[in-house]
Amino acid sequence: MFATYLIGLREGLEATLVVSILIAFLVKSDRRDRLPQVWGGVALAVVLSVFFGWLLEYTSTTLLAKSEDRELFEAVTSVAAVTFVTAMIFWMRGAARSLGGELRGKLSDALAVGSLAVALMAFLAVVREGLETALIFYSAAQTAQVDGGPLYALIGGVVTAIAIGYLLYASAVRINLTRFFTWTGALLILVAAGIFKYGTHDFQEAGVLPGIKTMAYDISGVLDPSTWYGTLLGGMFNVTAESTVLEVVAWGAYLIPVLLLFLLPGRRASGTTGSASGTTGSASGAAPTAQPAV
Repeated sequence: MFATYLIGLREGLEATLVVSILIAFLVKSDRRDRLPQVWGGVALAVVLSVFFGWLLEYTSTTLLAKSEDRELFEAVTSVAAVTFVTAMIFWMRGAARSLGGELRGKLSDALAVGSLAVALMAFLAVVREGLETALIFYSAAQTAQVDGGPLYALIGGVVTAIAIGYLLYASAVRINLTRFFTWTGALLILVAAGIFKYGTHDFQEAGVLPGIKTMAYDISGVLDPSTWYGTLLGGMFNVTAESTVLEVVAWGAYLIPVLLLFLLPGRRASGTTGSASGTTGSASGAAPTAQPAV
């Protein structure tokens, strides 16, 4: 549940910042008449994202009759989710600084074309985050032990993100978004490593990869999955009491290089320092300045 809350918070805040930048630009440009088109595009993106999430679940539980097919489907979606979340984390780190200016430029072009172009602009700006959220949520929720819990946590994360985005837009609060996206990015890399490990296990269950009975460790005598900490480790990072050799190799092969690349001081300084803060300034209409941590 914490993992899906983090997904909802991270992806929701990115989408909220995008929408707030668009709204602030229209308000300051005295084009409030185009706000309904923006909200229409956002609403359509949300509906499509929810439908995509439902389609993933429906495909897994209803359309696929054989257990091997379901395992293979879950494995493929897990790998796709890891790919998207990794690309999203690194993209946000490098593009956040210029995000506000690019969005305002594209919206200016859309305003010159007409209402449909404005709605399409808002739709495209949000639907990417929504589809990513649906895919990552579906993959992360596969290890959940509580029915409905991950969905409630995801909704809670999105609601929290909307509240933070509104406060940022209203200049009622200032947070260090650079630090926020760095910490949440690192946590999401850990979550993605767990999803990749889970997907590897599904590939083994489906018979695509070998070694389903070749165990790397068995600490079931120490780590009880029924305990609160066992549930937390399993749901958040897919740390299980036993794992195959291939699962452990896949987990380490993803986590170590990706986390090191993300946390390299030189790369982070050039890509994110001041960038997310600039996004906050753009959303509220102020000049891009570093924001103090709350």
